[in-house]
Amino acid sequence: METLLNYFENIPPPHRAILIIGGITIFWIIEGVIPLFRFKYNKWKHAIPNLFFNLTLMLVNFPLAFLLLKSSDWVEANNFGLINWLPEMPIWLYAFLGVFFMDFFGAYLPHLIEHKVKPLWMIHLVHHTDHSVDTTTANRHHPIESLIRFSFTLMGVLIVGTPIALVFLYQTLSVIGTQFSHANIKLPKKLDNLLSYIIVSPDMHKVHHHYRLPYTDSNYGNIFSVWDRLLGTYMKLDADKIVYGVDVFPDEQKNGNIIELLKQPFQKYQRPTHIPDEN
Repeated sequence: METLLNYFENIPPPHRAILIIGGITIFWIIEGVIPLFRFKYNKWKHAIPNLFFNLTLMLVNFPLAFLLLKSSDWVEANNFGLINWLPEMPIWLYAFLGVFFMDFFGAYLPHLIEHKVKPLWMIHLVHHTDHSVDTTTANRHHPIESLIRFSFTLMGVLIVGTPIALVFLYQTLSVIGTQFSHANIKLPKKLDNLLSYIIVSPDMHKVHHHYRLPYTDSNYGNIFSVWDRLLGTYMKLDADKIVYGVDVFPDEQKNGNIIELLKQPFQKYQRPTHIPDEN
């Protein structure tokens, strides 16, 4: 564990980029072999806007990494934060708790808030208006949302008290986890269900991308599924009943156009109330 943390403490930016690209590549290949849905689409054409937003995510996060470094150095030097106030523990447990709580403050919490606050929901819409969810959808976030998510990650560092090694480990697991949960992969139902008790599995997260409420407002987790189960936001829906997209943004052509997606948060629209799903 010490060797792993030492690596992430000094991980070069190119290595972080390789991990992001490598994850997409691996899941891209797997979903081509065992797809959950056989989409009638040009996979490369569909990937272009999604990969564009993956690129903007990196462009937002990498220059701001120094803020994470300064914050994590401060909490470590001042013994500040949740995991630093706990009794002394094995390093593996310290690392697990750091990633575990960062998953809440850096992923689950902002995701939940984005669905509840209309201006933030309008920004988050870009992620939900993909009609063919696959591994490239994972980081399809408007640049403004990337800034919002970064702010919550920074807040998480200060609250949890994570050193930079755990911050970078968390970010890596977060990216790979979301690439996995969005991947168009058909796992055996028993395996997927078993995984969903610990981590966010593909079938579990696909429910979140169903086009209608209340399913859209469920399963917010990123790495660990426990937050949804503990906080009452967990829902199930058979995969064959899932329809991707957002019911009030049905234009698939516009939802695959980079310029239209960049403008999407600034359009006027009234979000429906929580209504029972017809399925």
